[in-house]
Order: sequence, then structure tokens, then C-alpha cells
Amino acid sequence: MIVLGIESSCDETAAAIVRDGVHVLSNVVRTQIAKHRPFGGVVPEIASRCHLEAIGPVVEAALADAGLASIDDVDGIAVTARPGLIGSLLVGVSFAKGLAVASGKPLIDVDHIEAHIYANLLAAPDLEAPFVSLIASGGHTAIHRWEGPGRSELIGRTRDDAAGEAFDKAAALLGLGYPGGPAIERAARDGDPGAVHFPRARVKGAPLDFSFSGIKTAVLYHLHGPNRKRSDPIRPEAGSVADVAASFQEAVCDVLADRTVKAARAAKVSAIAVGGGVACNGRLREKVNERARGLRVVFPAPALCTDNAAMIAGLGHHALRARLEAGAGPGSSLDFDARPR
Repeated sequence: MIVLGIESSCDETAAAIVRDGVHVLSNVVRTQIAKHRPFGGVVPEIASRCHLEAIGPVVEAALADAGLASIDDVDGIAVTARPGLIGSLLVGVSFAKGLAVASGKPLIDVDHIEAHIYANLLAAPDLEAPFVSLIASGGHTAIHRWEGPGRSELIGRTRDDAAGEAFDKAAALLGLGYPGGPAIERAARDGDPGAVHFPRARVKGAPLDFSFSGIKTAVLYHLHGPNRKRSDPIRPEAGSVADVAASFQEAVCDVLADRTVKAARAAKVSAIAVGGGVACNGRLREKVNERARGLRVVFPAPALCTDNAAMIAGLGHHALRARLEAGAGPGSSLDFDARPR
């Protein structure tokens, strides 16, 4: 089965062709970073307009890169329908529905978070369920127990900021620019991770949950002093930008690794899988591997950690196959909506 995947949940317009759920034939991503950098974050209206301009050419490029002549050469279409920015999602869902009607191909709606978990199976097809998965990105930070496609249990989540959002805010405070994750990691290479002790927050009564709003405030106070504005000068005693970046990165990665490994041991699974944009961070990869003694750890390649459509097509394969095996027929069900949550 050959599936076209379409992803537009935030600020990446992506399309991919995947065969049999694991063989990536093409994976095209058009980023919008340059459009959003002047604002220090994703502007939803700009993101939606960029998706409108890019989605047709991106789908055409994915078909061409896979060596397919047209949409007639695919067996089905999978599209991200939730969660994400509603305007961005609507562009992808509307385009996919129109394509399904025009081509007569079956269409499946896919959950973006579950697709990030599935990306680990593109990287390691021999990864066996059940396993515990950390998904950490600019919009999401959560831990799931994965039993198989469509069978994922949420066992830990952030109560406020996502990890990637915290990286973006800390980078802005340090004047490092956007996106914050790569900027913090670059600056941290020349810093001392023990220079500043930032808090590792715990959520009372929920040992596997996260909270990153406090560390953002701690960085602000460390740089400017209590009850000061971010526009105020950085205090000389705050130390170097590299030391603050390294200390911040160490604290966030400590918490992510600690909760994930604890969740895996509590769930009595033999493997951990990590996804989302923050999974590209080298220090996080080191820390999870250091702590997960006796457990298999899977990190996809960076191209499969950030938002992409290969994970959408891969996960969609299983839903499409189940639907066809159930005798639902080749036609499309368009009775689903884009949902931000």
C-alpha cells in the first residue's frame, strides 16, 4: 500500500509518500522559519497563508520525488486533523478532502501526537510494543504508553509551557533569536551546565507530569533580578550567555529524561521512544541514554523528529488498511473536522 501523507498542523507544510507503513519514498518539508523569525514565534495568520501558498507545490514535489506520475499512483491519503493551529490544520484538511474527492482515493484523518510516536517505527521498524514515548516540541510535551496504532495512553503531560516553548522563551531572554531550541544548544556548547542551578519543578500528586513556567521565570530573574522587566539590562553577575544557556538546557533535559525513564520503569516496558522537535537536542539524547540502563532507547533522525508528513503517511497506512479489511470500500469518508485540541 502506498500512502500520501499531508501535514500542516503548525508552521511546516509537508507531504510524503510511504510504502507499507515503513518505507519512506519521499519526505518534503517547506519551513516557514524565516517568515516567523522577526516575531520571535509562530504567527497563526501568517502560518495559514504560507500553507495556502505551499501545499499544492509540496504535494507535487512529494509525488515526483517518489517517482510517481500522479495521485492515481497512491492507494490512499492521510492528513493531520488534530491537534494544532486551527487555521493551519484547515488548510491541510481542506486540501486533502478536495484531493480525495477529485481522485476517488480513501482519506484518513490522523492525530499529530500519535504520528510523532509512530515516527520511531519509521526509524526502527523492529521496535515492539508496548513501549513508553516522550513527545517534546514547541506545542506539546507528554508521555504516552504505546500499545499499537490507535492504542496510546497518556500517562504524563505538561501543566503549562511545552518544553520547546520554554526553549524559545529562554532564547528570547538571552537574545539568541528564534527558533530557541537550536540557538540554546549552540550557545550551550561553550558554557558550564553547572554554573547556575535552575529549578527542576515537580507537580504535586502527578510524578510524571511537567511544569516549565517556573524555569522561564527563574531565567528572567537570574538575568535581570526579581521584579524587573525583560527590557532592563542584564546584570553583570548573571554570568555569560553560554553558561546560562547551558544551565537552562541541563535543567530542562534533566526533567524530561527523569520523567520519561521513571514512566518506562513504572510501566514495566523494555523500550523508550522519543519524538518531537526537542528530541533533536543532543544533550537530551545523552541524558535519556545515560539514565535508561537496561532499556532500549530510540531517537529518530532529526528530519523525523520535527514536523513531517512521513509519520502521517506511516500511521495512516494502518488505519487505511484496517478500514479496507473491514470492507468499508475504496471511497472517502469526509465526515471529520480539523480540531485544535
